[in-house]
Amino acid sequence: MTRLAVTGGTVIGPDGPVRSDVFLAAGRIVRVVPNVGTTGTGHGRSGGRNEDGTVGAGAERSVVDASVRHDADPVVGTGFPAAGGAPGRPADTEMRLDATSLLVAPGFIDLQCNGAAGVDLATEPERMGEVAAALTRWGVTAWLPTVVTGPSGVRRRALAALASLSGHGPIGATPLGVHLEGPFLAPGRRGAHDPRHLADPSITLVEDEDWSRRFGVALVTLAPELPGAFDVVRSLVERDVVVAAGHSSASAAQAGAAIDAGVTYVTHLFNAMAPLHHRQPGLVGVALADERVRAGLIADGLHVDPRVVAVAARALGERLSLVTDAVAALGLPAGTARLGRLTVDVSADDGAVRLADGTLAGSTLSIDRAVRNLVAFAGVPLETAVRAVTSTPAAVLGLPDRGVIAPGAVGDLVLLTPAGEVVATVVAGDVVHDARTPR
Repeated sequence: MTRLAVTGGTVIGPDGPVRSDVFLAAGRIVRVVPNVGTTGTGHGRSGGRNEDGTVGAGAERSVVDASVRHDADPVVGTGFPAAGGAPGRPADTEMRLDATSLLVAPGFIDLQCNGAAGVDLATEPERMGEVAAALTRWGVTAWLPTVVTGPSGVRRRALAALASLSGHGPIGATPLGVHLEGPFLAPGRRGAHDPRHLADPSITLVEDEDWSRRFGVALVTLAPELPGAFDVVRSLVERDVVVAAGHSSASAAQAGAAIDAGVTYVTHLFNAMAPLHHRQPGLVGVALADERVRAGLIADGLHVDPRVVAVAARALGERLSLVTDAVAALGLPAGTARLGRLTVDVSADDGAVRLADGTLAGSTLSIDRAVRNLVAFAGVPLETAVRAVTSTPAAVLGLPDRGVIAPGAVGDLVLLTPAGEVVATVVAGDVVHDARTPR
């Protein structure tokens, strides 16, 4: 078993940034020890409590060598509990990842990603693993592969691809389930979704395709004003699926009733929905005001004006979840790309992804850029912006062991510069990306 010590960094923890070392084993965080290791970034504060999770254990300090290393080097004396082994069995490998002058954040979670690195999940869901591997360069450690409106066969293939990845260890960012964005969307708010495959909400379809968390469906976006939507919402909730309102012309009354029925999320707030009006607040107004619901937002400065991003951030607070809505063009040069059966154009000027008629069709936004944009647009500290891609999306999915750096949590971490640039990514205790390592 490989054990990893991330040393010398300033950890963005539940109580704010604290200079700490983080110890991981068997894919989990086992200890967070403040005020040890090398000199931090200057963002930390003195003092702090021991985070080793052992009652009465005291602040046990690490004795890791403080010399600078730029990758995960083997070390001894990491402060891990002694591990017993069978006679003749080699000792556990203990690695060290140097985080000196860096911030250590929980791994980033993207709840809406349609593809990346030339792979479009709506046409080639079998290449899901390639997208998972590519996303780690931007700090994504967990994500929801998102399948837009299309034929039933594509959804089935996506769920089969998801199942094929389980149990293979960290190949990249961990898929937490599939996000089905459609087909139960309002035709007038379909955006780039293929109108040929839109449908009214149907419990029969849900049952026939077995939309459930058990079989890989984590999130479903639908328009709650469509006939039969509330029954579908209740059925999905019973199947442990998170339901989001989106691509919708719902009134405030319809949106409120949808939340009563079990909707807990709003997909890409402001986009593909009726605009906010001071006498007709609609879904947007309800999402901003109702504490029972969290909302995703595409903070690329194109889908939502930076000033409106700031307004949403202040209204939503910890209910804000940043998403990318990235398509296959993420990570590629400008030009043409695919989104399902549609061809989209990627602008060389601003990276916008549009259909021929000018309709926005996803983005080339990376999740780390979204975080930096939130800092710039809303004037929030970096550690506050990080919550919108860590603890909040984890809460959307009901996963308390993700999106936080604490003993027992999944061992997903991102090392960032003070400006929010990704330096290294750790998935389940394995270093899957380190920009400092020569290729």
